[in-house]
Amino acid sequence: MAEWLVEHGIGEDRAILVDHGDIIAARLHRPGKLTAGLVTDAKLASRSSGARRGTLLFDSGEEALVDALPRDAREGAPLRVVVTRAALAEKGRYKRAQARPTDEPSRSAPSLIKALRASGQQARSVSRFPQDDWPEIIAEALDGNIAFAGGALQISPTPAMTLIDVDGTLPPAQLARAALPVIASAIRRFDLAGSIGIDFPSVEAREDRRTVDEGLLAALSDWPHQRTAMNGFGFVQLVARLERPSILSTVQQDPARTGALLLLRRAEDVSAPGSLLLVGHPQVISAISPPLRDELITRTGRSVSFKADPGLALLGGFAQALTS
Repeated sequence: MAEWLVEHGIGEDRAILVDHGDIIAARLHRPGKLTAGLVTDAKLASRSSGARRGTLLFDSGEEALVDALPRDAREGAPLRVVVTRAALAEKGRYKRAQARPTDEPSRSAPSLIKALRASGQQARSVSRFPQDDWPEIIAEALDGNIAFAGGALQISPTPAMTLIDVDGTLPPAQLARAALPVIASAIRRFDLAGSIGIDFPSVEAREDRRTVDEGLLAALSDWPHQRTAMNGFGFVQLVARLERPSILSTVQQDPARTGALLLLRRAEDVSAPGSLLLVGHPQVISAISPPLRDELITRTGRSVSFKADPGLALLGGFAQALTS
């Protein structure tokens, strides 16, 4: 049976869905922002007269859009709300979190592992993933390029949708069919949702387009979504419920922080005795804030020092023990 394994890392929680040793899906949560499932009071900061929508201001200083406002809701008054979607940072635009009024009692947002269990899935905490493909998942998401026999996917988060471009040397219909399992795998590994556009090569024959449609439906049969049929230009649109930023958008929006958290993860794995030296790109070292450094010290019980090396890639940092 497939099971979610969850790491509680420094600055982020990570999860992979493992089935017979294969990683078939992944999730990433970085605390500090509004998260779906949070129920709390916020101030109604703005609302046009008679409008059902407005803007909320939370005690943290973060803003959110609110929908389905009651008629008697007034600017400046507190309002009990449930957060339905976290904020999304995309290239060229920042989308605020979304919320709606509720009568539910206040509660914290569920942790990653609690959210997985609440959805009826098996999930357990581990100190480290047994088959550790996490660095590869992050590197692939940062690059956005996935090669397969005869072609490649380029996946890009845009303000309108996540766009998956299919390109290669195979004949168009064959290339489209070959891309299907790769697309389905990428959607799950990068935790993609919302509006997703797939730009296949133009497939002229209607029967070939129908074959691709049926293949895509089968490949995503256990992933709740709606979709359009492939049009004559090879374009397909998928729409799935969106509650959180994808792994792809998270790492591409802040690659330096991504490199910093990966470096801290590597530092936790150093087994040799001695103080810790973390070496990374200057932007990565700068992204390790004092609270992150202090948590590493607390977890490892070691003193920590840093060295910036501009010759390293953002994800190329390493940690080692110093004995003298």
